Amino acid sequence: MLDLSNLDEINIDLKKGTVWVQAGATLGQLYYAIAKKSKVHGFAGGVCFSIGTGGIISGGGIGTMMRKFGFAADNVVDARVMDVNGKIFDRKKMKEDLFWAIRGGGGASFGVILAWKLKLVPVPEKVTSFTVYKKLEGNQNLLQKWENIAHQLPDKLLIRVVIQNDGTGNDKYVEIFFQALFLGPVDELIPLLKEKFPEFDLEKKDCFQEPVVDCSNRPCIKKECRESSWIGSVLYFYGRRTNESLEVLLEKSIPTQKNYFKATSDFVKTPVPEKGWKMVERLFLEEERPQMIMEPLGGVLDEILESEIPFPHRKGNLYNIQYLVNWGDNSESVSSQKIAWMRKLYKEMEPYVAKNPRTAYLNYRDLDFGTNQEDYSYSKAKVWGEKYFKGNFERLAKVKSKVDPNNFFRNEQSIPPYHTDS
Repeated sequence: MLDLSNLDEINIDLKKGTVWVQAGATLGQLYYAIAKKSKVHGFAGGVCFSIGTGGIISGGGIGTMMRKFGFAADNVVDARVMDVNGKIFDRKKMKEDLFWAIRGGGGASFGVILAWKLKLVPVPEKVTSFTVYKKLEGNQNLLQKWENIAHQLPDKLLIRVVIQNDGTGNDKYVEIFFQALFLGPVDELIPLLKEKFPEFDLEKKDCFQEPVVDCSNRPCIKKECRESSWIGSVLYFYGRRTNESLEVLLEKSIPTQKNYFKATSDFVKTPVPEKGWKMVERLFLEEERPQMIMEPLGGVLDEILESEIPFPHRKGNLYNIQYLVNWGDNSESVSSQKIAWMRKLYKEMEPYVAKNPRTAYLNYRDLDFGTNQEDYSYSKAKVWGEKYFKGNFERLAKVKSKVDPNNFFRNEQSIPPYHTDS
């Protein structure tokens, strides 16, 4: 394991619309540097700005602007990589197959990613973020409507869904909230929502006042909306105020309380039927801190071939799911119960998600899919490798054979050298 946290230099070239960022810089540092330079440039990266650019980009990089500009890895134009012999290569010096592999194939399998050259994307001076909260019970139809059309909306609008628990005791219920980024002002957004999602009942005034909370009936009805700069939307999606000081993007604070979690992922090709959501509601009510985060694909993602980079989850997928369960007590009994619950949910979801293979997102890595830590064999690794990469896995293994044939760079789910069983 290498600590790259001090390797965090960032150099922006607005004329060329690019930025070199060293792999130890966080997304927050990158977003901060861009915002300080320009109000009309951004980067199509992830929501959690505390994570490192080296890892999220090398695994793909799902974010709020992906429907308009692609995944983070789709926006890499150059890189600096150190190979097993300590030699440093940029795109011109490394072979094109290695440059292909590190953009979504997990860079740690092939060398040490030192820096990325990224394409900046144009953003309007005003964007709009909003969240609408609903109770899952009685709103399955709205959730299924989202499943059917969210991937078909204009590409400058991304509406994701988060499912979680709210309330306590007898008042406990499963909540869904629709959280969105629209790359434009509220005046353009409201007519679109009135056409596509009148159920949200969002008005222009909601975007310029305190969040609307109505607790006359349980659960409380809440909606919030903010028009801001792009960097304000970055803060919003991370649970901050849109007008908060940008210095929070630079924070590298250590949590005061420990949080443990189990996570996994899926991609969905056909809408989940009502009985599927009733199953989710039943299982969520059995647990304290579960979450499902679902982000729609479509837009420009449908236009990029599965083989363009190793990240293959493109046209034909409605949305991805990240499953999470969190807990604070790491005793063996509690941890075992939480992990067992997550495995049960994952199993129950099997009829409703992508098949042959049942796919997953590399950056939500799940060792339940299997590891190759003992013998690193290609045949064993295919079990999980094709979940993450589908038909691109074999090509990744062949690149690995060229650049690291002795498998120096390895972990539980690293790409193994290619070989056929004989």
